[in-house]
Amino acid sequence: MVSTRSVLRRKSVEETLAAVDDPERSLSRTLTAWDLAVLGVAVAVGAGIFSVGATAAANYAGPSVIVSFIIASVVCGLAIMCYAEFASTLPVAGSAYTFSYATMGELAAWIIGWDLILEMLLAAAVIAKFWGVYLSDAFGLFGVGIPTTLHLGPVDMEWGPVLITAIFTALLVVGTRLSARVNSVFTIIKVGITLFVVVAGFFYIDKANYTPFVPPSQPAPGATSLDQPLFAFLSGLEPTTYGVVGILSGAALVFFAFIGFDVVATTAEETKDPQRTVPRGILGGLAIVTALYILVTVVVTGMVSYQDLAASGSPSLTTAFVLVGADWAGKIISVGILVGLTSVLMVLLLGLTRVVFAMSRDGLLPRSVSKTHHRFHTPARLQIGVGVVVALIAGFSRVELLEEMINIGTLSAFVLVSFGVPILRRTRPDLARGFKVPWSPVLPIIAGVACLWLMLNLTTLTWLRFAAWLAVGMIVYGTYSYRHSLLARRGEGEAASADAASGLG
Repeated sequence: MVSTRSVLRRKSVEETLAAVDDPERSLSRTLTAWDLAVLGVAVAVGAGIFSVGATAAANYAGPSVIVSFIIASVVCGLAIMCYAEFASTLPVAGSAYTFSYATMGELAAWIIGWDLILEMLLAAAVIAKFWGVYLSDAFGLFGVGIPTTLHLGPVDMEWGPVLITAIFTALLVVGTRLSARVNSVFTIIKVGITLFVVVAGFFYIDKANYTPFVPPSQPAPGATSLDQPLFAFLSGLEPTTYGVVGILSGAALVFFAFIGFDVVATTAEETKDPQRTVPRGILGGLAIVTALYILVTVVVTGMVSYQDLAASGSPSLTTAFVLVGADWAGKIISVGILVGLTSVLMVLLLGLTRVVFAMSRDGLLPRSVSKTHHRFHTPARLQIGVGVVVALIAGFSRVELLEEMINIGTLSAFVLVSFGVPILRRTRPDLARGFKVPWSPVLPIIAGVACLWLMLNLTTLTWLRFAAWLAVGMIVYGTYSYRHSLLARRGEGEAASADAASGLG
């Protein structure tokens, strides 16, 4: 029977830190602050920088999508400061899952770990899927006549997502340091391409396109109650777009641009001098990404009217260049997207594996998958297994329909981490912290509430799917994880010892 007391059992800070000393389940500390900043930029600057801002402008906020990005970046920045404090205090793999285990107990840790698996699994599969789509587009732009779909009897497989997933799975098995170096090269190339496109786009800006900056609110054509934000649904409001509601909905959508900084925190156990390195790497990467996204958004909304973007059917930076007659940009952007998605996928595969690794090491998932390779010091079997699952989902399904599930998984993790900072400050004020969130507990609480508000601006359908995922997670926890966790086994051992002692007495 699952008791309230047992699901609230917490893993002490000392136990959490001691877990890294298990020789069969240890990771090598090889990453620097630069590596972490690049990882953050790598996962945030992908295809989204060429499309998510244009989509939000066209369908939700118009030119005021710039405000949507600022809101999303501020909320992300507040939450990331909380991540930085935790990561500098508990430099252990697992990110929000590990932090929640030490502050809120096992059930909260399980829920957030399950959410992180949802976020990173779907994000990796979606990115791999888009890589295959953009590979096909690039072949078309450059006149390469290679089909990207294989017909395997009754089913079709897109070989692009499978290939790129296999390549980076192999790299991550060999070592995190090597993968980070390859990732740095790709990231520098794609940032260079992004800046080139932004500079070129400035020559096509027409100030008239920024008016009206906040388009008046209007009914959303064809939208149902399931397609509107949960807050609007609960409030009984009719589905609308643009206006203030559009800015907030746009912020919830473009938050996708900032996923990945929680992924960086999962590498804390593989970072040199994590108390100093992790905060610098995470916050530095966030600053770079915010500047890039705002620049791209200013260009997109200035080049063409948001109404023209909406009418195009597939709003993106490429669309903006095509509408102003600069078709040449399509080839450059297609290369930038392919390079961008490549490094995004690598970081997501890394983060997903580290979360499952941490949960497995604690016994909430089978312990056997958390063993590391004796030579590479990476969870090789787990990394391969994760790669196979991502490749199958991306190669054979329409996973891109679940994009918003990535946002809700990320935001739910941000909420718990933000609220966890003042809890750990109160319960363990003695711990050494390489970084402290200023004005605690006020700022962490504001961060948690802000993330929760963005969650409420995601669609009702997304919330229903999220509830279904959580229900599956609770079944797994109740039937397996609750009984097999190391804390449960330790409790059983202590109880048996106590019974034996009383019997001897």
